[in-house]
Amino acid sequence: MEKDKKKYNILVIEDNPGDLILVEEYLDEHILDPRVTSAINFKQANIILSGNETIFDIIFLDLSLPDKSGEPLVQEILNLSKDIPVIILTGYTDMPFSIKSLEMGISDYLLKDTLTPFGLYKSLVYNIDQNKFILALEQSEKRYNDLFHLSPQPMWVYDAETLKFLDVNDAALKEYGFDYEEFLSMKIDDIRVELQPIGHSKGLNTIKENQEIDKSFEFHTLKNGKIIDVQLSSNELIYNDKKSKVILANNVTQRNLYIKAIEDQNTKLKEIAWIQSHVVRAPLARLMALVNLLNEGEEILQEEKLFLFKQIMNSANELDDIIKDISSKTAEVEIKKDK
Repeated sequence: MEKDKKKYNILVIEDNPGDLILVEEYLDEHILDPRVTSAINFKQANIILSGNETIFDIIFLDLSLPDKSGEPLVQEILNLSKDIPVIILTGYTDMPFSIKSLEMGISDYLLKDTLTPFGLYKSLVYNIDQNKFILALEQSEKRYNDLFHLSPQPMWVYDAETLKFLDVNDAALKEYGFDYEEFLSMKIDDIRVELQPIGHSKGLNTIKENQEIDKSFEFHTLKNGKIIDVQLSSNELIYNDKKSKVILANNVTQRNLYIKAIEDQNTKLKEIAWIQSHVVRAPLARLMALVNLLNEGEEILQEEKLFLFKQIMNSANELDDIIKDISSKTAEVEIKKDK
């Protein structure tokens, strides 16, 4: 049978020389080069684990050492081992204590009398792999927590069924003005305002049903009563065994006001363009026609001249009013632009 070629750093805390030799022989049967360090009492184990010379993959612990035993020994070794899996090797069958030790954080509980080379190797590999998986999971959870709580954008998690807030980050507390306990006592409906923006008729149903990242718009109310426009991005997750949603809320109030101001300016500019191309044309055409009549009319009576001059003045006044209106509308656009 081919032996495991992986390099395992193993600490065996055992005061019985015969049991130590047996453990080493069992490990040799399935591992090509097990790197075994031994300690015959708690004092030695403390020195070894407190140093930084070796990073161990696993610890085998006998429950009865000369200077410490039982639950106090287990607790001390767990404190020293940190993230290293600890497997108890004992010659005593004590079901209540085995359950207790597993609850304390022991990875496995093996009886020396029934121990086999494969059983020892299997426990070693399984618990090392399981420990790596747990550490990776914890690191992943920490990365998520960091992304969530350190995000500059307001974020929260809510129960997809009850709509109650389950967690909120600091940015949400700052933006909305509620404290953490206030948020957790509320539902999403408590901050929503029924002034639904265009395109948001689906409301929460869209957020509930869509498993992909969904974006929608809502009006939210702050603690001080101010109403803001928000763009929501959401995705599903399982949080504390509950089907939940994580939400990122982007305050787009100022952006929407800016867009509206631009749209209003464009409307005014279109009005000005229409006035220039249509309204100005009528009095200007009349002026040109009246001037032509004066230039071409050699035998125009004085009374007719007075009438033409009067019409020219009326057209000029009308044109002046139109120019003033254009200037006024242009000024409005400039004022809004400055704001």
